[in-house]
Amino acid sequence: MSRVGKQPVQIPDGITVTLDGAQCVVKGPKGTLSLPMHERVKIAIDGTVASVTVANPNDKRDRALWGLYRVLLSNLIEGVQKGFSKQLEIRGVGFRAAPDGKDLLLNLGFSHPIKFVLPEGITAVVEKNIVTIAGIDKQLVGETAAKIRKHRPPEPYKGKGIRYVGEFVRQKAGKVVKTAGAK
Repeated sequence: MSRVGKQPVQIPDGITVTLDGAQCVVKGPKGTLSLPMHERVKIAIDGTVASVTVANPNDKRDRALWGLYRVLLSNLIEGVQKGFSKQLEIRGVGFRAAPDGKDLLLNLGFSHPIKFVLPEGITAVVEKNIVTIAGIDKQLVGETAAKIRKHRPPEPYKGKGIRYVGEFVRQKAGKVVKTAGAK
């Protein structure tokens, strides 16, 4: 049995979960998200509790799908209720980000600024050197933050670049100066 999959998912007030053929649709105050269902996974809704089951709980692949779809359903419910966000920190002299309408303009030390087009449903807020990416789809928020970080990942010598807030970047020593007494 899947330890994650067998746990029921609580449906808070104001959130509706409906099954529409091979899709699970979750509606809430922040929007609507849908999840295409795998043929071996079933969702049962009983009042304010949703439970996920699979065709064969003893099969290794079914157990993996069981836990996966339980977490995906939980993320959909949390997304339409609260939303998700990731914060990126920009470090470096002259490195900055600025909103450009619905897009993001990044100056990262290249000869030209980078215009990053934000996907539909994603917003970016810039405060000093912190960029906050927010939206209701957890996967899309994480993917967008990773794509922004990919333009200039932190380098190991000075630590310049784009990193997640709280990310630790290990610093390298660089060139070692020889001692003055050596001939």
